[in-house]
Amino acid sequence: MTPEHVLSYPSRPESWDDLVLLIDKEEGITSFDIIRRLRRISPIRKIGHAGTLDPMATGLVICLSGRATKRMTTFMDMEKVYTGVIRLGETTASLDRETPVETVRPTSGVTAIALDETARQFVGDITQTTPAYSAVKVKGERLYRKARRGERVTLPTRDVHISEFTLGAFDGRDVSFRVTCSKGTYIRSLASEFGEALGCGGHLNRLRRQQIGPYHVDSAWPLSLLMDSMS
Repeated sequence: MTPEHVLSYPSRPESWDDLVLLIDKEEGITSFDIIRRLRRISPIRKIGHAGTLDPMATGLVICLSGRATKRMTTFMDMEKVYTGVIRLGETTASLDRETPVETVRPTSGVTAIALDETARQFVGDITQTTPAYSAVKVKGERLYRKARRGERVTLPTRDVHISEFTLGAFDGRDVSFRVTCSKGTYIRSLASEFGEALGCGGHLNRLRRQQIGPYHVDSAWPLSLLMDSMS
Protein backbone atom coordinates (compact mmCIF):
# COMPACT_ATOMS: atom_id res chain seq x y z
CA MET A 1 0.00 0.00 0.00
CA THR A 2 1.33 3.41 -0.98
CA PRO A 3 0.77 6.73 0.85
CA GLU A 4 -1.80 7.93 -1.69
CA HIS A 5 -4.10 5.04 -0.63
CA VAL A 6 -4.08 6.18 3.00
CA LEU A 7 -6.55 8.80 4.24
CA SER A 8 -4.58 11.70 5.72
CA TYR A 9 -5.43 15.21 6.89
CA PRO A 10 -7.44 17.13 5.68
CA SER A 11 -9.34 14.47 3.68
CA ARG A 12 -12.45 13.19 5.47
CA PRO A 13 -13.64 9.56 5.39
CA GLU A 14 -16.27 8.94 2.72
CA SER A 15 -16.44 5.20 3.37
CA TRP A 16 -15.30 3.16 6.39
CA ASP A 17 -15.42 -0.19 4.60
CA ASP A 18 -11.74 -0.24 3.58
CA LEU A 19 -10.21 2.70 5.47
CA VAL A 20 -6.64 3.38 6.60
CA LEU A 21 -6.67 6.53 8.72
CA LEU A 22 -3.68 8.45 10.13
CA ILE A 23 -4.34 9.84 13.63
CA ASP A 24 -2.15 12.15 15.73
CA LYS A 25 -2.68 10.86 19.29
CA GLU A 26 -2.76 13.38 22.10
CA GLU A 27 -1.23 12.80 25.53
CA GLY A 28 -3.29 11.17 28.26
CA ILE A 29 -5.39 8.74 26.23
CA THR A 30 -4.77 5.14 25.24
CA SER A 31 -4.62 3.83 21.71
CA PHE A 32 -7.88 1.98 22.34
CA ASP A 33 -9.50 5.25 23.45
CA ILE A 34 -8.94 6.37 19.85
CA ILE A 35 -10.74 3.27 18.57
CA ARG A 36 -13.66 3.84 20.93
CA ARG A 37 -14.04 7.43 19.74
CA LEU A 38 -13.81 6.46 16.06
CA ARG A 39 -16.61 3.95 16.58
CA ARG A 40 -18.87 6.83 17.62
CA ILE A 41 -18.61 8.37 14.15
CA SER A 42 -18.18 5.19 12.10
CA PRO A 43 -21.06 3.16 10.66
CA ILE A 44 -19.08 -0.05 11.32
CA ARG A 45 -17.51 -1.46 14.50
CA LYS A 46 -14.63 -3.35 12.90
CA ILE A 47 -11.84 -0.87 13.69
CA GLY A 48 -8.34 -1.51 14.99
CA HIS A 49 -4.92 0.08 15.15
CA ALA A 50 -1.52 -1.03 13.88
CA GLY A 51 0.66 -0.45 16.93
CA THR A 52 -0.11 0.97 20.36
CA LEU A 53 1.25 4.05 22.10
CA ASP A 54 1.40 4.47 25.88
CA PRO A 55 -0.93 7.15 27.34
CA MET A 56 2.06 9.44 27.99
CA ALA A 57 3.16 9.33 24.35
CA THR A 58 1.83 11.39 21.45
CA GLY A 59 2.06 11.00 17.70
CA LEU A 60 1.14 8.76 14.84
CA VAL A 61 -1.33 5.91 15.24
CA ILE A 62 -2.50 4.12 12.09
CA CYS A 63 -6.13 3.04 12.38
CA LEU A 64 -7.83 0.57 10.06
CA SER A 65 -11.48 -0.27 9.55
CA GLY A 66 -13.46 -2.84 7.62
CA ARG A 67 -11.46 -4.79 5.05
CA ALA A 68 -8.33 -2.72 5.83
CA THR A 69 -7.91 -4.58 9.15
CA LYS A 70 -6.67 -7.56 7.12
CA ARG A 71 -3.55 -5.52 6.28
CA MET A 72 -2.74 -4.70 9.92
CA THR A 73 0.39 -6.85 9.99
CA THR A 74 1.81 -4.96 7.01
CA PHE A 75 1.74 -1.70 8.96
CA MET A 76 2.88 -3.25 12.26
CA ASP A 77 5.98 -4.67 10.57
CA MET A 78 7.12 -1.24 9.35
CA GLU A 79 10.01 0.65 10.92
CA LYS A 80 9.09 3.39 13.42
CA VAL A 81 10.65 6.80 14.09
CA TYR A 82 10.38 8.44 17.51
CA THR A 83 11.61 11.65 19.10
CA GLY A 84 11.59 12.46 22.78
CA VAL A 85 13.45 13.31 25.96
CA ILE A 86 15.29 11.07 28.42
CA ARG A 87 15.67 12.35 31.97
CA LEU A 88 19.01 11.19 33.32
CA GLY A 89 19.81 10.67 37.00
CA GLU A 90 16.33 9.48 37.97
CA THR A 91 14.80 6.00 37.72
CA THR A 92 11.17 4.90 37.97
CA ALA A 93 9.44 1.52 38.17
CA SER A 94 7.60 2.05 34.87
CA LEU A 95 10.77 3.37 33.15
CA ASP A 96 8.90 6.60 32.33
CA ARG A 97 7.38 9.53 34.24
CA GLU A 98 4.09 7.71 34.81
CA THR A 99 5.30 6.38 38.19
CA PRO A 100 7.19 8.13 41.04
CA VAL A 101 10.96 8.57 41.00
CA GLU A 102 12.60 5.74 42.96
CA THR A 103 16.30 6.62 42.83
CA VAL A 104 18.26 9.80 42.19
CA ARG A 105 21.91 9.85 41.10
CA PRO A 106 24.22 12.67 40.02
CA THR A 107 24.73 13.42 36.32
CA SER A 108 27.69 15.77 36.80
CA GLY A 109 30.07 13.27 35.20
CA VAL A 110 28.01 12.85 32.03
CA THR A 111 29.81 14.49 29.10
CA ALA A 112 28.84 15.03 25.48
CA ILE A 113 31.45 12.46 24.45
CA ALA A 114 30.06 9.90 26.91
CA LEU A 115 26.53 10.49 25.63
CA ASP A 116 27.46 9.91 21.99
CA GLU A 117 29.70 6.92 22.69
CA THR A 118 27.04 5.27 24.84
CA ALA A 119 24.29 5.92 22.29
CA ARG A 120 26.33 4.11 19.64
CA GLN A 121 26.32 0.98 21.82
CA PHE A 122 22.57 0.68 21.26
CA VAL A 123 22.62 0.89 17.45
CA GLY A 124 22.17 -2.42 15.64
CA ASP A 125 20.68 -5.69 16.88
CA ILE A 126 20.10 -5.55 20.64
CA THR A 127 18.23 -7.54 23.27
CA GLN A 128 15.78 -5.61 25.43
CA THR A 129 14.15 -6.48 28.73
CA THR A 130 10.39 -6.02 28.67
CA PRO A 131 9.22 -3.31 31.12
CA ALA A 132 7.49 -4.57 34.25
CA TYR A 133 4.68 -2.11 33.51
CA SER A 134 3.64 -3.53 30.14
CA ALA A 135 0.74 -5.45 28.62
CA VAL A 136 2.86 -8.53 27.87
CA LYS A 137 1.39 -11.65 29.45
CA VAL A 138 3.39 -13.93 31.76
CA LYS A 139 1.58 -17.07 32.92
CA GLY A 140 -1.64 -15.72 31.48
CA GLU A 141 -1.60 -12.35 33.25
CA ARG A 142 -0.53 -8.87 32.12
CA LEU A 143 2.79 -7.81 33.58
CA TYR A 144 1.48 -4.43 34.73
CA ARG A 145 -1.05 -6.14 37.00
CA LYS A 146 1.72 -8.12 38.68
CA ALA A 147 3.81 -4.94 38.97
CA ARG A 148 0.97 -3.02 40.64
CA ARG A 149 0.73 -5.78 43.26
CA GLY A 150 4.46 -5.53 43.86
CA GLU A 151 4.99 -9.07 42.57
CA ARG A 152 8.48 -9.79 41.24
CA VAL A 153 8.75 -11.90 38.10
CA THR A 154 11.44 -12.77 35.61
CA LEU A 155 10.87 -10.30 32.80
CA PRO A 156 10.98 -11.66 29.25
CA THR A 157 13.45 -10.32 26.70
CA ARG A 158 13.10 -9.63 23.00
CA ASP A 159 15.49 -9.01 20.11
CA VAL A 160 15.00 -5.73 18.25
CA HIS A 161 16.92 -3.60 15.77
CA ILE A 162 17.86 0.06 16.26
CA SER A 163 18.78 1.72 12.95
CA GLU A 164 19.35 5.18 14.46
CA PHE A 165 19.81 6.55 17.97
CA THR A 166 20.99 10.15 17.84
CA LEU A 167 21.05 12.72 20.63
CA GLY A 168 20.32 16.43 20.65
CA ALA A 169 20.38 19.07 23.35
CA PHE A 170 21.53 18.12 26.88
CA ASP A 171 20.97 20.50 29.80
CA GLY A 172 22.69 18.40 32.46
CA ARG A 173 19.57 16.39 33.20
CA ASP A 174 17.37 16.06 30.10
CA VAL A 175 18.67 14.90 26.73
CA SER A 176 16.60 14.91 23.53
CA PHE A 177 16.82 12.02 21.08
CA ARG A 178 15.66 10.54 17.79
CA VAL A 179 15.26 6.77 17.32
CA THR A 180 14.51 4.69 14.24
CA CYS A 181 13.71 1.11 15.21
CA SER A 182 12.04 -2.17 14.36
CA LYS A 183 8.63 -3.25 15.56
CA GLY A 184 8.46 -4.38 19.17
CA THR A 185 11.04 -1.89 20.43
CA TYR A 186 10.35 -0.46 23.88
CA ILE A 187 11.59 3.13 23.95
CA ARG A 188 11.10 3.11 27.74
CA SER A 189 13.54 0.22 28.01
CA LEU A 190 15.98 1.99 25.72
CA ALA A 191 15.84 5.13 27.89
CA SER A 192 16.37 3.14 31.09
CA GLU A 193 19.18 0.97 29.72
CA PHE A 194 20.88 4.02 28.20
CA GLY A 195 20.86 5.71 31.60
CA GLU A 196 22.26 2.62 33.30
CA ALA A 197 25.04 2.37 30.71
CA LEU A 198 25.97 5.97 31.55
CA GLY A 199 26.11 5.04 35.24
CA CYS A 200 23.44 7.49 36.39
CA GLY A 201 20.16 5.82 35.46
CA GLY A 202 17.34 7.43 33.55
CA HIS A 203 13.74 7.25 32.43
CA LEU A 204 11.62 8.33 29.48
CA ASN A 205 10.23 11.82 30.06
CA ARG A 206 8.62 12.58 26.70
CA LEU A 207 7.87 10.56 23.55
CA ARG A 208 6.37 11.29 20.14
CA ARG A 209 5.99 8.85 17.26
CA GLN A 210 6.88 10.77 14.13
CA GLN A 211 6.68 8.11 11.46
CA ILE A 212 5.62 4.55 10.61
CA GLY A 213 7.20 3.36 7.38
CA PRO A 214 6.50 6.12 4.81
CA TYR A 215 3.63 7.63 6.83
CA HIS A 216 4.38 10.80 8.83
CA VAL A 217 2.52 12.38 11.73
CA ASP A 218 2.46 15.70 9.85
CA SER A 219 -0.17 14.12 7.57
CA ALA A 220 -2.29 12.79 10.44
CA TRP A 221 -5.65 13.97 11.72
CA PRO A 222 -5.75 15.44 15.24
CA LEU A 223 -8.42 13.21 16.78
CA SER A 224 -10.52 16.04 18.25
CA LEU A 225 -10.51 17.86 14.92
CA LEU A 226 -11.68 14.74 13.06
CA MET A 227 -14.44 14.15 15.59
CA ASP A 228 -15.63 17.74 15.23
CA SER A 229 -15.57 17.57 11.44
CA MET A 230 -17.71 14.43 11.42
CA SER A 231 -20.28 15.58 13.97
